[in-house]
Amino acid sequence: MKFTLSWLKDHLETEADLPTILTALTRIGLEVEGVDDPAERLAGFRVARVLTAERHPQADKLQVLSVDTGDGVALQVVCGAPNARAGLVGVLGTPGAVVPANGMQLRVSAIRGVESNGMMCSSRELELGDDHDGIIELAADAPVGTPFADYAGLGDPVIEVAVTPNRQDCMGVRGIARDLAAAGLGTLKPLAVEPVAGEGAGPDVRTHDPAGCPAFFAQNVSGVTNGASPDWMQRRLKAIGQKPISALVDITNYVMFDLGRPLHVYDRAKLTGGLVARAAKAGEQVLALNGKTYTLAEGMTVIADDAHVHDIGGIMGGEDSGVIEATTDVLIECAYFTPEAIARTGQALNLTSDARARFERGVDPAFLGDGLAIATRMVLDLCGGRASGVTRAGQPPVERASFVYNPLLALTLGGLDVTEERQRAILEALGFDVTDDWHVTPPTWRRDVDGPADIVEEVIRIEGLDNVPSTPLPRAEGVARPTATPEQRTERRLRRAAAARGLNEAVTWSFVPAAQADIFGGGAWTLANPISEDMKVMRPSLLPGLLAAAQRNLSRGATGVRLFEFGRRYLADAERPTLAVVLAGERTPRGWQGGKAKAFDAFDAKAEALALLEAAGAPVANLQVLGEAGEAWHPGQSGTLRLGPKTVLAAFGIVHPSVAKAFDLGGPVAAVELYPDAIPAKRSSGFMRLAYAPPALQPVRRDFAFVVPAALSAEQLVRAVRGADKAAIVEARLFDVFEGAGVGEGMKSLAIEVVLQPGEKSFTDAELMAIADRVVAAAGKLGAVLRG
Repeated sequence: MKFTLSWLKDHLETEADLPTILTALTRIGLEVEGVDDPAERLAGFRVARVLTAERHPQADKLQVLSVDTGDGVALQVVCGAPNARAGLVGVLGTPGAVVPANGMQLRVSAIRGVESNGMMCSSRELELGDDHDGIIELAADAPVGTPFADYAGLGDPVIEVAVTPNRQDCMGVRGIARDLAAAGLGTLKPLAVEPVAGEGAGPDVRTHDPAGCPAFFAQNVSGVTNGASPDWMQRRLKAIGQKPISALVDITNYVMFDLGRPLHVYDRAKLTGGLVARAAKAGEQVLALNGKTYTLAEGMTVIADDAHVHDIGGIMGGEDSGVIEATTDVLIECAYFTPEAIARTGQALNLTSDARARFERGVDPAFLGDGLAIATRMVLDLCGGRASGVTRAGQPPVERASFVYNPLLALTLGGLDVTEERQRAILEALGFDVTDDWHVTPPTWRRDVDGPADIVEEVIRIEGLDNVPSTPLPRAEGVARPTATPEQRTERRLRRAAAARGLNEAVTWSFVPAAQADIFGGGAWTLANPISEDMKVMRPSLLPGLLAAAQRNLSRGATGVRLFEFGRRYLADAERPTLAVVLAGERTPRGWQGGKAKAFDAFDAKAEALALLEAAGAPVANLQVLGEAGEAWHPGQSGTLRLGPKTVLAAFGIVHPSVAKAFDLGGPVAAVELYPDAIPAKRSSGFMRLAYAPPALQPVRRDFAFVVPAALSAEQLVRAVRGADKAAIVEARLFDVFEGAGVGEGMKSLAIEVVLQPGEKSFTDAELMAIADRVVAAAGKLGAVLRG
């Protein structure tokens, strides 16, 4: 919600300065998101008159101007605008000023050999419009030397506040002023409402959809002149980002932002018969004011005449009945639409508007008559014409429920001791009715207040959330017990282990484009009303976000990227906790020791997966490497780490080249997806750790070289060797692979180091021979023979 300071002061009688107002807004729950002061941006720009304009000696399209700045000194300025001429009054940017459109700081400089002391500016350069065909031309009697911001009435700061969905009353400037007045920053000015009795009967309007449009008020005005709205109105609308269109349209927009009351104006010459609020029929269409045609579903609330639908009720008007410059007779609509119906229709049509934002929160149902009167009076004052009587079709839901409130709740529930007198004053300033025995009735513009807890919230926020003291919760005597769940402890260990290994943590969106989700098997959950198409599908994998992050970093000059993220995958059956790693770019940079830069490979990914699984408490020694990880992974350069054939703890390897290409990544990209919920839980053994007891005897190492079929994986052979004698063999690892002459076609040589650990006494030669025989026998079951 945006508004200017002067606009706020139309409703709030206050002496508070801007910083005080900004602080108070945030304190009472209307967080200030930004303040834009045009006067600051236009500092250094002043009204100036061109005295002379001569042709530039070195350029046909440039002129050398002599410019009067109002201080008795004529400045020389080089200008290329075609409309620059002697006598023109425009806007001069003096040396030191910063051009708002491009951030360029003006200075004295030579242009084609001629000194220039500033710049005559166009509307686009000052961000006041799109005109760039020439410099700004002001009135001939504009005061030369005056700061342009003061002359143009731009010295009015624009304040933007974040309005939460429950604060429908603050979707208008007056509601914000009411809150500030209740907080003690001034007095709320009375709202001037001058009813327009009109002549004759009111317009023919009806409501046949009491569930979607309970009330439909309207008034005709004949003989209007729809020209431009006054400058003061245009300035305020422009300041908050609204484009002035015409007096009739601007009036409805102004009342909406000023009082939170959306309205609509129809050109009566374009209507056939009366207007009725009704439920749409399936398949009906309407051409909206945004130029798009919408197909309506059965039950949506619309405004129609005898011929066809004109409006999507409460959301957007229709092009066919919109007012134009030639409009002379209008119908002003002021209706109440049910918030739930507006929200459903807006979501179904994927259509947003300022009117929808207010109606779906809930506008004041008791403000229809006054809102229509204010709008009609403005139309008569600015456009002329003659008003008819008012038609009031239906009945707005103005009934208000009251409930008993105990002032002690401010302390017991809100934590702030506020006197009864102060609480009563706050509530009455906010529009609540409070009886002597504390029966409280919320105002009609506060549909979000439905119980004592909501009243406590109103009292506390107006009194000041920053005044609530910090009160520690009571703590039981004794040693506190740990509260983290096993899943939380596993997550912490994984995060710390990943960071300790030099990986940088990333946090990416849980939503990805549909095309990226399809690469990783497709998303099970698609949003019906996404923020954008790039955030449409809930991610089936964490890798899309990390791959996109890696690409952004590499494109900005990073040579190597090591990222990890702990988050959730959203699958058809459940959310799954996942840790993902992406390694892209250079693993080691080029150097005098290492030679050329080296890229990451599948073994880097496997090393990260094993290290992280070990940190999470997985039985790494029992894991098997089986098969490729899936279609998104490079065949032959990827795999899975499993406990048995079905329990997958992690996938690792190089992502498929087509996947890397889809993310605009060149070269091999290594990745890991680790699944913590698949790791078997350990039984708690308490807090005691066993004392470290190193073996008393030195281990014995033996090397074995086996010739095996080329299709046999080293993992299978190592596991077989390790299981040959579980009591004596504590480690077995591959240290050499050879293929070629002397091995045989279709065969390869695998060399394995076996570590034997004696217990009470050293191994005898016979025992070592027996162990070796068992190793050879275990390998033989896989088709392996000792290499001669």
